[in-house]
Amino acid sequence: MTGIAIVGRGAMARAHARAWSELGLGESIGYVNTLTDGPPLPFAPLARFEPDLRVVLRDPDVQIVSVCTPTPTHAGIALEALRAGKSVLLEKPIALTIAEALAVRDEAARSPGVLMVAHVVRFFEGYRAIRETFEAGTLGAALAVAAGRFGPAPRPSTWWHDESKSGGIVVDFSIHDFDQLNLFLGRPLSVTARRARPDGPVEATVDYAGGGVGHATGFMGMPAGFSFASSLDVVGSAGLADHRFSRALDSAVPGAVQDTVRVQTAAGTSERAIAAHNPYRSQAEYFLQCVRTGAAPDFCPVDDAVLALAVALAAKQSLDSGSPVGVVTV
Repeated sequence: MTGIAIVGRGAMARAHARAWSELGLGESIGYVNTLTDGPPLPFAPLARFEPDLRVVLRDPDVQIVSVCTPTPTHAGIALEALRAGKSVLLEKPIALTIAEALAVRDEAARSPGVLMVAHVVRFFEGYRAIRETFEAGTLGAALAVAAGRFGPAPRPSTWWHDESKSGGIVVDFSIHDFDQLNLFLGRPLSVTARRARPDGPVEATVDYAGGGVGHATGFMGMPAGFSFASSLDVVGSAGLADHRFSRALDSAVPGAVQDTVRVQTAAGTSERAIAAHNPYRSQAEYFLQCVRTGAAPDFCPVDDAVLALAVALAAKQSLDSGSPVGVVTV
């Protein structure tokens, strides 16, 4: 039996709990680690609320720790859990600084546990379909990639609106898109980010070794009730691929909105609908397989999470300075 502890009790904690439950492990969630007691976490019927993380980590029945807390706590909690020999599914971003991120990465290399950073967009079926198409060689060499995500203003929060704690929109939100740009284009060199008005979208251009160019747009100013939307466009030397996604941002299971992936090459154009699915379940299922086999999470490597953070931090610095910023080599 795989014992699970969830650290946190917000939207991501609920998404992780639902994912574990859908895999038949809801009753294996033994702890919800929060500072205050409260109503039971959905999908974790047997979980005990425990404010002391040390108590959770001392329990030999706990093998997996889902870290779903505010960003400033990610590195510290992950380090403690890895030092205790636990496997850790860590919500993105891996940390708030490169130094912290490298400390987590290096601790994971020493720990008997498995670390995976939860860049859940990699498990969205539309994104995964384009990745598989690209890796099969259908699109040729990647020349340019554009990615975007759009949502309403976030709810009131004790930490998110403080950029010293969240990193702001480029670190907390657009980091998913930077991860996608890196996945297709390789080694990022520099970032230029701007916004035309304080409450407007952030536009970031990333230059890559080999001449590839990435573009990311992030905006959290859509009207209340707007369904979260994202997009991915890949321009290759042999073809094009694009994906459009629209779902409720806080829903662990996407609703009945049709998403499509379109691929165009010299052989013609194909388009397919993406069936509704729970990417958090797909993510948890893949992580669980890695834990049970002791395999490294090659579909979602820790080094990639560190690199996505490096691009996001460079974008934040560029946004603040108005100048291009080099990406720290990690």
